[in-house]
Parts: sequence; C-alpha cells; structure tokens
Amino acid sequence: MAETPAVPLGFDIDAPRWDQSTFMGRLRHFLTITDPRTALVPERELDRAREVVASCRAGLVPPGSSREQLLYAKKLYDSAFHPDSGEKMNLIGRMSFQVPGGMALTGCMLQFYRTVPAVVFWQWVNQSFNAIVNYTNRNAASPISLAQIGVAYVTATGTALATAVGLNLYTKRAPPLLARWVPFAAVAAANCMNIPMMRQQEIINGVTVTDEDNNELGRSRRAAVKGIAQVVVSRITMAAPGMIILPIIMERLEKFPFMQRIRVLHAPLQVLLCGGFLVFMVPAACALFPQRCSLALASLEPELRDSIVAKHGDKVPYVYFNKGL
Repeated sequence: MAETPAVPLGFDIDAPRWDQSTFMGRLRHFLTITDPRTALVPERELDRAREVVASCRAGLVPPGSSREQLLYAKKLYDSAFHPDSGEKMNLIGRMSFQVPGGMALTGCMLQFYRTVPAVVFWQWVNQSFNAIVNYTNRNAASPISLAQIGVAYVTATGTALATAVGLNLYTKRAPPLLARWVPFAAVAAANCMNIPMMRQQEIINGVTVTDEDNNELGRSRRAAVKGIAQVVVSRITMAAPGMIILPIIMERLEKFPFMQRIRVLHAPLQVLLCGGFLVFMVPAACALFPQRCSLALASLEPELRDSIVAKHGDKVPYVYFNKGL
C-alpha cells in the first residue's frame, strides 16, 4: 500500500503556487479556479474544503492529508468562496460558472440577433447574468444597497438594449457580418456601465489599501477606479474573441449547402463554439492583471499619501488592494 505523501514542513496553503507577477503564473492560477468542473462539486464537499483551509491557516494540517489533497481543497475554496469575506458565493456568480453560463448566453445572442424582440430578450437575460456576476465578485469591503444594485442593473440593461436595438436597426442595410457584431458592441457598452455602477460604493468611499505585509493603511478612491477599469477591460477581453471571430466563422459556414440543411443545429453549434473560446478566455482575461493590484504611493489622493508618509516615511512605495474580478 502506497504511503500518503508528506506535507512539507511550514506548508502555507495561501502561498501562490505560481508567480502572480507574471501573466503565465496568473493564467495557471485562474485555470484552476475557473475550472467549470468545480461548479458541479456538491455543497458538502465545498464546506469540507473550507474547513480544511481554515485548519491549515490555524496551523493544524488534517492528519493523513497529502499536499495534493490540501491543494485541491484550496482550489475548491478559491472557486467558491469570496477572497475578501470568505462567504460562499452564489453558483451563478462564480468564475467557475462563466464557461457554461457564458457559452449559453453568448451563443444565443449571436444566433438570435436578427429581430428586435430577440435582441431585447437575450440582452436582458445577459445583463441580468452580468449583474449577478459583478455583484458577486465585487470588493466585499464596500457594501452596496439594494437601491444602488437596482439602479446599476437598470442602467446597464438600458445601455445594452439601446446599443443593441439602435445598431440592429442601423445595420439593416449594412453587410450581414456587421449585424452579427452588434451583440458584442452591446455587451462592451453595457460592461462599461454595469461594472462601475454595481461597484459605485468603491468609487465613492474608496477601497481598503494595505502595505506589502497586508497592514491596513486607509481607503483610496483612485485605487478603486484603477481596479474597476482593469475589470472592465478584462470582461470585454473575455467576450471579444468569441463574439468577434465566431460570427466570421458562422458567416462562412452558413454558405455551405449542408449548413443550410441543418439550420435547427446552428444555435447549439454556436453555443458549443462559444464554450471552446470561453474555456481559454475566462482564465486568460482574469489573468490580464494581478488580482492583488498595486498603486504607487505618488498616485494616491494627497491626504492619504501624506498620512502614509507621516506614519511610515518612505518605507511604503506602493499600496496594494483586491481589484475584484
């Protein structure tokens, strides 16, 4: 009988497995926590993973546990629990659900783009999904009221619908490919509204910034703006390849006689192809920027900068904060 591999002395379950200062290191990290298979893990197993992580953080490694078992527990924990609050996230809002959820919605938006009712319905469903994802992955240290959530949802949905319907009508006489790109334009415009609106409390009150050793230094609005801007870029990048390249592929495929005979399968085909793009693009987009974002001391608000300098001198050249996802 094989022996259980020993856990190294001084094992730190929160230590990154890969260098988070490089894109490839972050990509490998997000490939694990956005793994869509973790969305199927039962709740009781997620709760066990949380207990294992809590035990390891307290210095009590469960007896008989191998390093691989501990790392798998951390993978489940990172996929399902918020990095700030430690609370279990709703299934729809988890990044591990982005592939199955995103592929279904993106495929349907790309397939049903010809009529205004279809555009309105699928953009509304997509923005409802995005609102849940944005709320779930916010910086949890900045609470948001139900009224603010409602305003953010209505604003983002209205922006998406206005963009999609307006462009849909505008492209009636344009080449067919341009009409296929309308859903991406609507999604990009809505992301520029939805994410900042859903996380407006961070912009109004600032996010908590720390030094390199996680000692709290204060709250910064400029840090919040930087983090949210990076999230907007990441989300648009996540959607771009599938929503730009796939319409070109479908435009050419649909000219073949065999594709014209199987029109009923066009929607399922687009959904599957979207899934192929998202399997790579979800972790790649999340990895564009470090999760633990940094900001130079000189870029902070003058009052916060002066406060930090007064307490720490020149020992804190950068501050750090969670940008969200």
